[in-house]
Amino acid sequence: MKISYNWLRRYIDTNISVLEVENILTAIGLEVEGVEQVEEIPGGLQGVVVGEVVECKKHPDADKLSVTKVDIGKEGLLNIVCGAPNVAAGQKVFVATVGTTLTFSNGETLKLKKSKIRGQESMGMICAQDELGIGDSHDGIMVLPQESQIGLSAKEFLNLETDIVFEIGLTPNRVDAASHIGVARDLNAYLKFHNLHSNFEIPSVLDFDKLPRSLGNASSIKIKLEAPEGAPKYYGITLDNIEVAPSPDWLQKLLRSIGIRPINNVVDITNFVLHETGHPLHAFDYHKIEGETVVVRRAKEKEKFKTLDGVERELSSQDLMICDQSKPMCIGGVFGGEDSGVSSSTTAIFLESAYFNPVSVRKSSKRHTLKTDASFRYERGADPEVLTYACKRATQLLCEIAGAKIVGDIVRCEPEPLNRVKISLDYARIESLIGKKIGKENILSILSYLEFDILKEEENGCEVAVPMYRVDVTRECDVVEEVLRIYGYNNIELPQRMSASLSPGIEPDPEKIRELCANLLVNNGFYETMNNSLTKSDYYSKLTTFPQENLVSLLNPLSSDLNSMRQTLLLNGLEVISYNINHQNSELKLFEFGNVYSLITSNNSKTELEKHVESSKLSLFVTGQGEPYWRGKRSGGSYFMLKGYLELIFKRFGVDIFELEYEVAPADLFAEGLTIKTKGGKTVAVMGTISASLLKKFDIKQAIYGAEISWDVLLNMVKKNKVLYQELPKYPEVTRDLALLIDKEISYSDIRNCALSTEKKLLKNIVLFDVYRGDKIPAGKKQYAISFTLQDKDKTLTDKHVEKIMNKFLTKFINEFGATLR
Repeated sequence: MKISYNWLRRYIDTNISVLEVENILTAIGLEVEGVEQVEEIPGGLQGVVVGEVVECKKHPDADKLSVTKVDIGKEGLLNIVCGAPNVAAGQKVFVATVGTTLTFSNGETLKLKKSKIRGQESMGMICAQDELGIGDSHDGIMVLPQESQIGLSAKEFLNLETDIVFEIGLTPNRVDAASHIGVARDLNAYLKFHNLHSNFEIPSVLDFDKLPRSLGNASSIKIKLEAPEGAPKYYGITLDNIEVAPSPDWLQKLLRSIGIRPINNVVDITNFVLHETGHPLHAFDYHKIEGETVVVRRAKEKEKFKTLDGVERELSSQDLMICDQSKPMCIGGVFGGEDSGVSSSTTAIFLESAYFNPVSVRKSSKRHTLKTDASFRYERGADPEVLTYACKRATQLLCEIAGAKIVGDIVRCEPEPLNRVKISLDYARIESLIGKKIGKENILSILSYLEFDILKEEENGCEVAVPMYRVDVTRECDVVEEVLRIYGYNNIELPQRMSASLSPGIEPDPEKIRELCANLLVNNGFYETMNNSLTKSDYYSKLTTFPQENLVSLLNPLSSDLNSMRQTLLLNGLEVISYNINHQNSELKLFEFGNVYSLITSNNSKTELEKHVESSKLSLFVTGQGEPYWRGKRSGGSYFMLKGYLELIFKRFGVDIFELEYEVAPADLFAEGLTIKTKGGKTVAVMGTISASLLKKFDIKQAIYGAEISWDVLLNMVKKNKVLYQELPKYPEVTRDLALLIDKEISYSDIRNCALSTEKKLLKNIVLFDVYRGDKIPAGKKQYAISFTLQDKDKTLTDKHVEKIMNKFLTKFINEFGATLR
């Protein structure tokens, strides 16, 4: 929210500095995120002064140029080459000196330098309107009145204003501060309470009845309220005799200071009142309202409506529409229609001042992806009590600026009155929540400055009525916050003693484990991705592992692409890969930590129960040919590369991969792959080559290898793992290999477990380094080449001792598996 300091001073008279205003606004909950100095003309015409053309001669080498000598009130005259046809000696002109940066009317900038033009020295520039940014004329230089003072700055001559604009970061509950009067009200409350000079006054509309009345043929527009739940209060007034024209300078200056482009006097007045009072108004062209009746109703399902931006929109039956007797004219509280707005030919208007249901406006705004100044305020809760004032204020300005005359009176439609919230307060409880005894007098003073009505006063408390501009104040604790922010949080002293209860953290720390894993992957060339937990339900239409009926769906999604919570990280990862491949980045190693969500339905004998489940996952992806490393060979992504990274993670956190069980991965996700489970049947991870059907869905034409780790399961496995430390051995290792011919049903895990049970003390490591199933191997057989590492921590192993152990292994393999030594 942008607040102009000059505009703010129209309502509050105080002698505090801009810096003090900034600090006070932040202290009372209106955090100032930035302060900007705004010039009426970009650059403030710094370096431009009034000068007098003392001498003017034709350029010797150019027919259309003149060589002048100009007095700018300093020692010596400036030589300036000028191309304007109307330049002449004796004129008072605007002169831009060397070093000045000019911003032209078309937005272009020019920094003046000392130069030579056709051999003649030029020490500045005599300016036209468009070169100063104060008009569009380029017919010739600006000629000033003869009494103009030489040397006077252009800023001072033109009486240009400098403004300070505060950028306030409004929280969603403080829509009351989305206006200059709202900010001035809060600022005044703080200053008054702290005994600083302040006089807060808003423009009076008491003379409304004295405004000019129309004697023409226009009739007052009638209002028909068919949807009172969407518009609890709907007011309007008809005005004719309007002359649409540019707004006066003061109005244009104020709007430009907060970044609003002036359009015409009628539209500018509605924008001005919006940013003055915080209440949106809408002006309809009177002659475009058929039947001289405004109908407030719900739209017909799939009804078509073209908005001001020229887009034809399909309406929902939940949209509140402002219509005439035959057609929609405006989406209530959101956006106007193309055919009902004010134009240069408008001579009469119907001015709407309404209070719309915040929920209705919010839903329509989201449904049509329309974010406007009006919807911003209505969906947070506009002030129902300001309707009459805003309507009268705008009418007053329209009569003054646009020559409007009133037809009839303000028409009000309000089926049921809206009443202020009443709250009972207990002084002792308020002081307990604040943490300091501040006295009931201070409490009541602050509330009165904030325009709370004191309905009843007692010794220990009171009852107050909350002004309707504070839609978020509904409980006693809300009132305490109002008192405290004006009293000053910094005025509450810290107690001498503070008590706190400490609870032991979880061991091992889940965040630390996650960070260690992320660092491990990054050190191995992976990039971390972060994706939205919302996804497209269509992704799950043909998946059996993650069926569509298990999706957690949103009741009011922003779009069909974000209508459900994700069940897996794999699909998000494929989106990222597809995006990168389309942007010529096909060499990828990616990982993501994130939560997934599912709806589990269970049946018992009587009822069907639904349970929402949230769990943490880690996804990994590798793809691409990889970088060339030797003779053109590439270390591209592969199934076994991904499997290696997965095992690296398990090893880093002490998970024994041989204590896990392996099954075939789901076919709807993977063309080939593994599901890795604990002995208890819990899934630790799934991995493999992504299926062709999924790749086609994301328009990916290269092989993708992906894995998803159940992070919660892995964390529990880490918790059970105890890290032990021992002294490094002093004696060397001994390695021996065996080539065994065994039945093809026997797994490496069987061989490994058998070896470990045979020699528990000296066997340190076992590695399967070759598997052979060629023509030279008998049917039903395969060959394993296995390396065994032996080590004794107390002595050096002899060949005799090693051979004895290897013979023991071989005997065991022969007896257990019918193995044959090759």
